[in-house]
Amino acid sequence: MSSEDRHPDRFGRRFRLRHKREFEAVYGRRHRRESGPLLVYALKNELGHPRLGLSVSRKTGGAVRRVRMKRRLRECFRALKNELHEGFDYIVVVRPHDDSTPHDYERHLRSAMQRLIEHWDQSS
Repeated sequence: MSSEDRHPDRFGRRFRLRHKREFEAVYGRRHRRESGPLLVYALKNELGHPRLGLSVSRKTGGAVRRVRMKRRLRECFRALKNELHEGFDYIVVVRPHDDSTPHDYERHLRSAMQRLIEHWDQSS
């Protein structure tokens, strides 16, 4: 029994974009929406589950602040992944901003992802 089977709510490897070519494919389609300090890119995948990639530049702050942002965004994604339309790869780009609460990140993430899914469904 794998770790993900024992803990289904974890943010395991299968829910992550890990390779440069995966990021380039999502960026290449240019389907994106912004909400607050987040810019979210999306691309439909054939895996049947959503995956997340994060891009937090040094312009947003020091290492401690960037890691905190990533941790909060991963937690928001983990909470939202069951609500999300299956089969999308998402990249979240964080732009410089003042500190946000986890609730703010979740609200912005949900808004941008839902608008991307609606746009994708309309264009299909």
